[in-house]
Amino acid sequence: MKIILLILISFLLSGCGTKEVIYQDTTNTFLNTTSDRIEVYSDTFLYDVIEIENGDIEITSDNYKIDTTKLGRQDLDVYYKYDNKKYVFKYSINVVDTTPPLVFSGTNKTVNIDYDGDICDIITYGDNYTGDVKCEVTGDYDFKKVGTYKLVFNLSDSSNNKKTVNVTLNVSKPTSGGTSSPKVTTNFKDIYNKHKTDDTEIGIDVSKWQGEIDFEKVKKSGASFVMMRIGVEGTSTNQVAIDEYYKNNIKKAKEAGLKVGVYLYSIATSVDEAINHADWVIKTLDGESLDLPIVFDWESWTYWNSYKISFYEINNIANNFLKRIEEKGYKGMLYSSKFYLETIWTNKDNYPVWLAHYTNQTNYSGDYVMWQLCNNGRIDGITGDVDIDIMYKKGL
Repeated sequence: MKIILLILISFLLSGCGTKEVIYQDTTNTFLNTTSDRIEVYSDTFLYDVIEIENGDIEITSDNYKIDTTKLGRQDLDVYYKYDNKKYVFKYSINVVDTTPPLVFSGTNKTVNIDYDGDICDIITYGDNYTGDVKCEVTGDYDFKKVGTYKLVFNLSDSSNNKKTVNVTLNVSKPTSGGTSSPKVTTNFKDIYNKHKTDDTEIGIDVSKWQGEIDFEKVKKSGASFVMMRIGVEGTSTNQVAIDEYYKNNIKKAKEAGLKVGVYLYSIATSVDEAINHADWVIKTLDGESLDLPIVFDWESWTYWNSYKISFYEINNIANNFLKRIEEKGYKGMLYSSKFYLETIWTNKDNYPVWLAHYTNQTNYSGDYVMWQLCNNGRIDGITGDVDIDIMYKKGL
């Protein structure tokens, strides 16, 4: 009993062990900052914003990614060792937004006389950080009078970054009829002969717009895969509905020996909505096996101004849809055109990309695993136009 008491007294007198001494570097003797400002949403890590000023030191803090999703100051601590002593370097960094709004529509716009919409909505614009860009228009115009008007659009975001755009507004009377140009079509066999290699497969993507499809004839024409629309979100209902030809398409395509994948046309404007859409797809598949990914197809850019979301938010929406899909054991993929992949989709390195670019030779420099190169394709088994796609085996 006496021995136990002596041990307890010794432990209490020692202050429960030796307290570790950490010296504070208040004079920037050993470390300093490269900058006290970093851009919002940038991929900035701790080691990116510090530099060694003096001495042979060992930084012991992990090189973690700094939270750049919120504007304002945040305190950071950097721990390091020097001369057998431990130090902490404390400093404050400011997350700022210096990116002006982006205009992603043409600036020569035509509306019918008596147009009753908002003047700001004749062009499409958005911002990386805020979903509510302020728009002011200078210049005279009259929607009730045919004419051409030179206007200046002054756009500003919540950080007061500004963008000024000159816009030509044409107010005209509705036109009727006119001579149409001969329709140009793309023969599937021509695409097959040009692009089929040991590393590629040639296929199509379909929806209800192709009607009844003879997939046996499609297969005999050289197609090896088909991407099909499983559902679409209505702009008026904001509800997802199954594509009326989906069930027949997936059944017949599989019977013909074609590889299959599906896409959802979504206009989700929140993360919760995107996750619900992903769950809807999984439920609708009902255990159906797929050879190819489930695709997030968001292309409602015409109505972007009304959605009041930022570019960061739309990327987060896509990320959460695809993350949910992969949590359920399927592959995910992002579909978009070249322009939006280059200007708005910053998450395109996180998931495989299905590129839409209607041209003989794409100059898109990013990575993609599938290329939709036309929407006027013709193939035996389908009456009318169909999209033709190239799939790169190494990407999937």
